[in-house]
Amino acid sequence: MADIPTIDSLDARGKRVLVRVDFNVPLADGAVADDTRIRAALPTIQKLVGDGARVVLMSHLGRPSGEGYEEAYSLAPAAARLAKLLGRDVAFASDTVGPDAQAKVAALGDGDVVVLENLRFDTREKKNDPGFSQELAALGDAYVNDAFGTAHRAHASTAGVAALLPAYAGYLMDREVSTLTGMLDQPKRPFVAILGGSKVSDKIKVIDALMDKADVLIIGGGMCFTFLLAQGASVGASLKEDDWVERAAEMMAKAKERGVRLMLPVDVVAADRFAEDASTVTVSADAIPDDMMGLDIGPETAAAYADAIAGAASVFWNGPMGVFEMAPFEAGTRAVAEAVAANEAADTIIGGGDSVAAVNKFGLADAMTFISTGGGASMELVQGEALPGVEALRR
Repeated sequence: MADIPTIDSLDARGKRVLVRVDFNVPLADGAVADDTRIRAALPTIQKLVGDGARVVLMSHLGRPSGEGYEEAYSLAPAAARLAKLLGRDVAFASDTVGPDAQAKVAALGDGDVVVLENLRFDTREKKNDPGFSQELAALGDAYVNDAFGTAHRAHASTAGVAALLPAYAGYLMDREVSTLTGMLDQPKRPFVAILGGSKVSDKIKVIDALMDKADVLIIGGGMCFTFLLAQGASVGASLKEDDWVERAAEMMAKAKERGVRLMLPVDVVAADRFAEDASTVTVSADAIPDDMMGLDIGPETAAAYADAIAGAASVFWNGPMGVFEMAPFEAGTRAVAEAVAANEAADTIIGGGDSVAAVNKFGLADAMTFISTGGGASMELVQGEALPGVEALRR
């Protein structure tokens, strides 16, 4: 990101630095259930604290109505977890740009940290409202965006405020963009891309983009059944998109034309219903019984996918192979995760979303080269689309 300054070029001492972080973390019983995203922001926060900045952190959490405070979406638990991780006091403002936020920011000393309440308690945040952007900007002397997970949104805290203050990228933002674009621009080969998830329509732009870059394209998850349908297979009651069958056929023809090896399941784990205690059977992927649905790739497919992954020099993975949240349908996703983890010589990038949840569930996160914190943002970057939160930082 040569044209985007990072916090290394920011003289932060004594300045109020307004930092957009991604503390959109899961909560359980009033506490943070998974602090991965908070930990991801620590290098930037610690750098600013060490430089003597007066650090003002802002984030959203969940999907509140936008009409004011909702306890279930308060960032107070995130602020408490941050304090433990930093090993220092962290102030918390009970509002976002109101009297308490103003007072808490005014009371900061050099190296102090405050977390503002949920940005999305104010409906103006998602509207990129100029007035809200100005109220946020009034709380800082400089702006840092370290929330790659929201970089694909043109909101007040990701785009509007960047135009009003000297703007910089945090370490996480810089690493996310540099890693993803670097891999896609100059991948080590063979480059294996693994795509899962439920719908072809959700991933068609990503498939198109990767078709120009990958040597092998592995397809799993619910979207594989639309491809199998395009091959004339019987997919039973499996999830499928009839309107996208023709497009899937075009994708397969395009892959063949370009010499890209497009891999589809040869067997699947089928169930009589979508449930943990469903009756299951492993069947050929082209002969799923009419009254059953495919909910995971089968063992033969998992072995073939693992073999392809073992021969890769670069791996990009986004989307599970099946309904891995349910024990009877987790084996395919686990097999792929283990294969990616086992290829220690390859650059392995997990592209956010459910794939991150899967590698965490199977205890394999530490074996990956890079795990993106932004599902939607990473997908849009892979698709070659400009991200508003990144473009706002360019000089």
